[in-house]
This record gives sequence, structure tokens and C-alpha cells, in this order.
Amino acid sequence: MTDNSPEPRSEGQPPRVERGGLWGLFFGAAGLLLPPYGVVLSVFGVVQGFRARRAARENRTQAPGALMSVAVGVLGIVMSLSLTSVAVMYREEVTQYRDCSARAHTVSTQSECDEAWESSTGLPPTLAAG
Repeated sequence: MTDNSPEPRSEGQPPRVERGGLWGLFFGAAGLLLPPYGVVLSVFGVVQGFRARRAARENRTQAPGALMSVAVGVLGIVMSLSLTSVAVMYREEVTQYRDCSARAHTVSTQSECDEAWESSTGLPPTLAAG
């Protein structure tokens, strides 16, 4: 994933660009889209971002997206862990909400499920659906 070729640069040749940061950004973004299981992808994004920065520093090149991959990866880790903690802390309420939503066939019955979730937990229903 990183571009660590040992070829020397000659004068006039543009510097090679470390592409590992872009891979890390991809992993971090995928981790944001797949909570709570995306924590693994987010960790890969953070690690890949740090590897790209180090390789770019050693080769005196640029690593576009490396810092962004670290930031997005950390955000993915925080979101995944917070959603997991909600699922653990409100296990019974989540089960009741999902059962109610499975039985809801109209907008009004789904709204009743949403209101019951909000009144019991104080959290928005989007957290239970994740």
C-alpha cells in the first residue's frame, strides 16, 4: 500500500508521492460508513496515515491525505465506540425498539416506536437503528 521504492531521484524528475495516505483515507471513510464494525477499518486508516507520513518524511516526498486519514480514522473509532456503548447500555430498549419497528407497517406506528424509544432513553431513534 505504500510506495517505498528504493529508486533514486534524478534532477528534473518530479518527486514521487506517497499514496498510503489516500489508502488510509479510504479505510477511514469506510469505517465511518459501517459502524460499529467499522472500528477495525478506522484503525487501519489511522495506522496507514501514520505509515504514509513516516515514509514520506524518510523519502522527502509528500503524503497527500495522510493527516486527513488519521483524523477521519479517529472520528470513525469514536463514533463506532459510542454506538457500541449505546447498544450495550440500552440493550433492552434497543431490542424493544427493533421489535416494535419490525411490527410497524405504517408511518404512524413507526412514529409511536420512535416516541417510545425517545421517552425511555432520551436519545434520537437514529442511534437505535444503527
